[in-house]
Amino acid sequence: MHTATKPDVIIRALSREDRDAVVAIDASIGGRSRHAYIERRLAVALKQPELHVQLAAADAEGLVGYILARRMLGEFGRIEPGLRVEIVGVRSDRQARGIGRRLLDALTDYAGRHRIAELRTIASWDASGMLCWLRATGFRLAPQIVLECGVGQGYQAERSDGLDLRAPPTERREVDYGASEGNDNERVERTRCDVRAMRPEDLAQILRIDRGITGRDRAAYIEDKLEEAMEDSAIRISLTARMDGAIVGFAMARADLGDFGRLEPAAVLDTIGVDPAYAHRGVGHALVSQLFATCGALHIDRVETAVRLAELPLLGLLKNVGFDRSQRLAFVRPVSVRA
Repeated sequence: MHTATKPDVIIRALSREDRDAVVAIDASIGGRSRHAYIERRLAVALKQPELHVQLAAADAEGLVGYILARRMLGEFGRIEPGLRVEIVGVRSDRQARGIGRRLLDALTDYAGRHRIAELRTIASWDASGMLCWLRATGFRLAPQIVLECGVGQGYQAERSDGLDLRAPPTERREVDYGASEGNDNERVERTRCDVRAMRPEDLAQILRIDRGITGRDRAAYIEDKLEEAMEDSAIRISLTARMDGAIVGFAMARADLGDFGRLEPAAVLDTIGVDPAYAHRGVGHALVSQLFATCGALHIDRVETAVRLAELPLLGLLKNVGFDRSQRLAFVRPVSVRA
């Protein structure tokens, strides 16, 4: 892809040969080298080009900027596809010249041509430069809130802001992701819940549970995540919960080794589901507990997710296992989809 912007700058696809320049620019922005993360990130994107969009801004002297995004096919229960902007960087001597905006415009053009209706990203509330750039380029606060939990703090964190995330009683069937820590019967059931790594042969049962929860067929999304888990267990953490000889729940998370400007690794929980027939039996809690244990083994200190305030059952589960409001904010930018 080559799109002229200025006589001295072109926007093109990021290539393997750009790696060292990306590492250098990223280090100058963050104050430390993330060579291993950048190398892994580019390798994964080149291996799965259908799930990644990576653009470069270059002049006669070489790379001056880049933007990296990942396609969102069903994370967080989404219906419409989106692009999640994860890394943006511009060489220090070329900043404040509109290069970042041109990269974003090229990404938006790609999204419109591929019928992707929105761009999404996350930024820390105190990253003033990034927040100003997001506002100037048309992003707005997304309807999700970002929650996080320290891996060593699960089941221990207490709320201090007075926000009650518990789901109120209701007669209509809600998605119930797990039980509270309440009674002895629930604790007994949890001891019978076998949580293990997801396997290819689990796909049919996972799709059955997902259809029962969402009412949609998300086979392509689930298959992509399962394939990623099989190829690189250091990136994708996918778990199933079994009771009575059957799969009754699943969770999918991704090791975030530096996206959104992070300097320390974290995990992003993007899908969790429990068979409605096994609600109130601690399945959701068992899945999250094992997720924390797996993250600890991978030296990942925090788990993060983004949830709509309307998703009360999921919010209730996350609150009960120790998640709290993050100091990071979710943003969205609508895209005009071409017919």
